Amino acid sequence: MIDLGEYGARFTEDPHPVYAELRALGPVHRVRLPSPDARHETWLVVGYEEARAALADPRLAKDAEKIGVTFLDEELIGKHLLVADPPRHTRLRALIAREFTPRRVAALRPRVQEITDELLDAMLPRGRADLVETFAYPLPLTVICELLGVPEVDRAAFRAMSTEAVAPTSAESEHAAFVQLSAYLGDLIEDKRSAGPADDLLSGLIRTTAEDGDRLSPQELRGMAFVLLIAGHETTVNLIAGAVRALLAHPDQLAALRADMTLLDATIEETLRYEGPVENATFRYAAEPLDIGGTAIASGEAVMIGLTAADRDGVRYPAPDRFDIRREARGHLAFGHGIHYCLGAPLARIEARVALRSLLERCPDLALDGPPSGWLPGMLMRGVRRMPVRW
Repeated sequence: MIDLGEYGARFTEDPHPVYAELRALGPVHRVRLPSPDARHETWLVVGYEEARAALADPRLAKDAEKIGVTFLDEELIGKHLLVADPPRHTRLRALIAREFTPRRVAALRPRVQEITDELLDAMLPRGRADLVETFAYPLPLTVICELLGVPEVDRAAFRAMSTEAVAPTSAESEHAAFVQLSAYLGDLIEDKRSAGPADDLLSGLIRTTAEDGDRLSPQELRGMAFVLLIAGHETTVNLIAGAVRALLAHPDQLAALRADMTLLDATIEETLRYEGPVENATFRYAAEPLDIGGTAIASGEAVMIGLTAADRDGVRYPAPDRFDIRREARGHLAFGHGIHYCLGAPLARIEARVALRSLLERCPDLALDGPPSGWLPGMLMRGVRRMPVRW
């Protein structure tokens, strides 16, 4: 048993050396998590090949009910894609795919650019700012809230609730955030249902009907709204900030990108590999006994798949701790793999592409104005709350 809590704050700030130590010992380990509410024990997968296989293994269930466990947070929010297995997962994903289409995502690009320009117009005259607060956070938050039809007046409160839900500071505050989110999303759905036809995504999901007449229930709508709102901005915030942080820490790579903007897409993919916004996938549970990387996992045991750890595996990526925008980073696991591959990956890439290009073009002298700080607690999200920059 490896107690990750014993590593203290340095594990939160820089977990990569710890994951490297674990990978050197083997691809799968029994660990105790530094959880804010309890010392959870789980299997942690840190090897790339083992993680990729585990992400697509149907014997690892996302729905804890399969092993006789229920969580109050899921009961509050409702079943959603992250806690569902086939055939429920297949049904839910098919219904949302009827509205969250590639065409709808691609059509958002002009609006993403417009929001980006507005944020930079407000930020640049100041000469220095917290990049997270003034740019990396409000861009994806505005995009996803507009996409789903969240009123502007509610967005500050929603941000506070969602941040606490994905990076909780205590068990009590985490539970309170889920209670508040459940009530808010339920009210939002009812408001849209009573308001009549609208062209936002949430209104579309309320109306959408499959060929056989199947529709999302009120609980499923709440769960869908939760996943889209939370995953639709919390991850992208950290992708944008992480890309800027990595480039500023590697001046040679920043200079290479400035000299050749055709490297932009590769830069985003290398950021996803090098410092992806999701450190570990949400829990899976062994629905039956299985073997992962030579380790026997008993039925009912929890398994956490390390996305960050896997993407720094030197067997898959030579010199994995080097940030190299010319690297062939395809195959990284930052968005997952298999049937649970992130539905919002195309939108995240569009937002990161627009944000990074616009920021670098308009801030030729961009530099850190102090160390990034406020690393997110927990082992789900990877990012900082503050990143002071100047230009």
